[in-house]
Order: sequence, then structure tokens, then C-alpha cells
Amino acid sequence: MSTGATANDAREDAREGEPALSPLTVDTVRELLADRKVFPGVPDELGEDTELILDSLGLVWLLHVVEERFGLVVEPTYEDIAGFTSLRRLTEYLCGAQAGRLEGGGPDER
Repeated sequence: MSTGATANDAREDAREGEPALSPLTVDTVRELLADRKVFPGVPDELGEDTELILDSLGLVWLLHVVEERFGLVVEPTYEDIAGFTSLRRLTEYLCGAQAGRLEGGGPDER
């Protein structure tokens, strides 16, 4: 990146020519949460509205995995993070961010 390119430029370049993203679902987010670095010991039967408490490190790792697996860069606000209280609400946020990206919006559009 010594040629003046920024991290955002690298992200944009990585997106060019990518196939359509598979949609994020509750089951997909449940699987991501099951990563031992995000939420160790998440039960398979985790209900969509069961209260979740993600620590900051778990949230950072989750967002990293979402970026790596789905090419989706999200930058939630403090209000967004406060709303990540259940599997359903976290999935709704990520799906909204994904839809915004597919419509051409960036992470700041949320």
C-alpha cells in the first residue's frame, strides 16, 4: 500500500468481479456465533429471541469473520451494538447491511 492506496481502495478492488453474495440467514449467523472465538459454547437450540450478550472482542471477531466470509464490511454505531441483544436482531442488522451493499451503499450508509 505504499503507492497511496488505502484500505478502502483494497476493499473496493476485492469486491470487483465477486459473485453475488449468499444471503445471511438466522442459521448462518447462529453458525458464525458458534465460532469458539465469538461465543464459546453457543447451544445448537439457541432461540432467535434468546438474549445474547456479546463482549467487545467477540463482536470484533464476528465482524471480522463476516468480512472474510461474505466480503461485508460493517461499522456499527454504539446504538446498533446496543441493539445486538438477540440472534434475530443481530441477523436483521447484518441483512440490512448486506442489502445496503447490494444496492450500492457502503458501510457508512447504515
